[in-house]
Amino acid sequence: MDIDAWVWWLIGAVGLGIPLVLTAMPEFGMFAVGAVAGAVTAALGFGIVAQVVVFVVVSVALLAVVRPIAARHRDGGPRLSSGVDALRGRQAIVLERVDGDGGRIKLAGEVWSARALDTGQSFEPGDRVDVVEIDGATAVVM
Repeated sequence: MDIDAWVWWLIGAVGLGIPLVLTAMPEFGMFAVGAVAGAVTAALGFGIVAQVVVFVVVSVALLAVVRPIAARHRDGGPRLSSGVDALRGRQAIVLERVDGDGGRIKLAGEVWSARALDTGQSFEPGDRVDVVEIDGATAVVM
């Protein structure tokens, strides 16, 4: 029984799809698509050299184009802050005079102890301040 070249390419594509599923490495999927392109080339009657060239070109093109896009989407997602990290950069209203020694502010609907970032600076009740960081249970403001 003589198997056509396109069948071998499809067997190769399936063989490359198995590690894709087992390891979740998308590179195997890109090579599998290249093998399918080689199978199509073989089915159209082109020789082995053309089949291999199409396999290599499609696989490398997918690696060059899809990998950077996938990496960007994987790494570039929105960073969600929670807890005290979400309070940095927010504005607050001074309730009691805030200076280098302490005071009180209303931040995100809650009353917080606060101190000024610059010890020589002070803020009066009603002033709006920016939260620079959270130090324990104290908001550092400016």
